[in-house]
Amino acid sequence: MRRFCAVAGLLVLAPLVGEYLLGNLSVRILPGLPFLVPMYGGGALLIREIARRNGRGWAAILLLGAAYGVIEAGLVDQSLFNPGFEGHDFLAITPVPALGGLSAASTLSFVAGHAIWSITIPIVLVEHLAADREPWLGRTAFTAFSGVYCLGCWIIYAEIRDSEQFVAAPSQRAGAAAAALLLLGLAFATKRTFAAMTPPPIWLTAVLGFVVSGVFFARPESWPGFWFGIAWLAAAALWLSATRWTPRHVTALAAGALLTYGWGGFVLTSLMEPHDPVRWWGNAGFAAGAVLLVAACAVTGGTSPGPASAARSTDRPPPPPTGSTPSPPPGDPAADTARRG
Repeated sequence: MRRFCAVAGLLVLAPLVGEYLLGNLSVRILPGLPFLVPMYGGGALLIREIARRNGRGWAAILLLGAAYGVIEAGLVDQSLFNPGFEGHDFLAITPVPALGGLSAASTLSFVAGHAIWSITIPIVLVEHLAADREPWLGRTAFTAFSGVYCLGCWIIYAEIRDSEQFVAAPSQRAGAAAAALLLLGLAFATKRTFAAMTPPPIWLTAVLGFVVSGVFFARPESWPGFWFGIAWLAAAALWLSATRWTPRHVTALAAGALLTYGWGGFVLTSLMEPHDPVRWWGNAGFAAGAVLLVAACAVTGGTSPGPASAARSTDRPPPPPTGSTPSPPPGDPAADTARRG
């Protein structure tokens, strides 16, 4: 029953964070949530299963999330290439002529947003509450959810194709597919590296997650903002990979970053529909839900053994003193299936 609840929670949380908490979709469109669950939730669930079955950690999940972002924005809704997507001219800023006018700033926002908020953060928080870092699906269920994800992608693709009257050029779609495959390859090529830094206290980790993600979210949509975002992500990746995170630290990072979307939703409403009180109340409701989720994570879950960090070199405990031969702990990769996180 616990795993059933974990699967259901991840299926629902991914689109709620990725679209509604962000404020990209109004609470008025909440009845459309079931149509987003197959693509968002199915994608997050499959990414988690692939990572856990293959002993991969948070770095791989982030890269798989980036591949998901490229697939969604480049092949499904094609917002990377549509000059009038949902009434917004995303290609007007930081265009790259060599890539058909692709916007560097918008691409960074779409891909990083999906990798961090739509995929990784829901996985972290649901795993913490479930206290279960083992694979959740059997072979039949994994195959079934693969079909659900593909069906969800087709539903969104067909709806946006018909409403936008736009289909990207074959070369653009081929480029997006190549980029997604590259990210998939990088996800499986990541190797464990030694992490020497001691993590800060849990409360400070959450604050840092909030601040670091907030600075990235608030960067200007310009060439300086784009290059700052790249440098900021690179610096954050170095910090994450050099620190020995525990599972509770990872949860604290995700919780802090989740709240960035909480205030970000109000920003998007101020830009898109500032005179709609229902939308403002929806932002408040979703932000309150995010706070409650963070509070739940603060007092429950996260006790099972398993992967601990986005880039930690190993999930094994430090070697025992010479001459001692303790039995392997539960969930040790050498004793069970190799896994990482």
